Amino acid sequence: MENLNIALLQIMTEDSIDKNREKGIAYCRKAKAQGADIALFPEMWSVGYHIPSDLKELEDKSLEVDSPFVKTFGNLAKELNMAIGVTFLEKSEPKPKNSICLFDRTGEPVLNYAKVHTCDFGDECRLSPGDDFYVADLDTEKGIVKVGSMICYDREFPESARILMLKGAEVILVPNACPMEINRLSQLRARAYENMVAIATANYPKGKPDCNGHSSAFDGIAYRPSESCSRDTLIVEAGESEGIYMANIPVDELREYRSREVHGNAYRRPGKYGLLIGE
Repeated sequence: MENLNIALLQIMTEDSIDKNREKGIAYCRKAKAQGADIALFPEMWSVGYHIPSDLKELEDKSLEVDSPFVKTFGNLAKELNMAIGVTFLEKSEPKPKNSICLFDRTGEPVLNYAKVHTCDFGDECRLSPGDDFYVADLDTEKGIVKVGSMICYDREFPESARILMLKGAEVILVPNACPMEINRLSQLRARAYENMVAIATANYPKGKPDCNGHSSAFDGIAYRPSESCSRDTLIVEAGESEGIYMANIPVDELREYRSREVHGNAYRRPGKYGLLIGE
């Protein structure tokens, strides 16, 4: 596979779902014009990561996965021949979910993931957590790539990326809505290194409350035969401003690296990890 271009849409939310849809369409078109194979939105784009305290309002703002808002981006993916990962507040029982729907370049939904590690210490106590982590074969113009997703706080649990790696993920898409400072960036760097996966994160720009930009991507390749020492796997880190930041993922090189290196699933001892699945 040629290098895969992931457009990190570090864009400011608007004040309505309709305006977010229109702005999202415009930025997806810009991403395609810049050569993107995948466009990724920040967390819960439909409502700009706003979780109303009024439960009726929360329910009213939640959307079915086959709602016009979500389907718009499926149709757009087909039109642009570009995969799109759109995020939204998903209608669900007993409470809504924080979700991403990933459309392939033909407009088919191949992954619908809801945030497993909801921030129950804050406003996300009014949301339902997702059920599992999933990996999909994503059809892009460059070929098929195995893709999974974590959403924001999922990144803080090593198990999230580990289970995605074990399920075959080569690229992990991470919609985000929080300050990306050195420790959170270090978590992403670690998840990429220890699992030999590429990780691409889209955050809101500075100006969105409790956000500061710094969308990023790590290619997961710590060692190259041509280099005498390890390398930083960071391939792009945005500043604080609104914009599209392109992550160029060397998928073939990553696959070759995974075939020979000692991280990920190479020398695990699963029989020793029973405590990890204890309540």
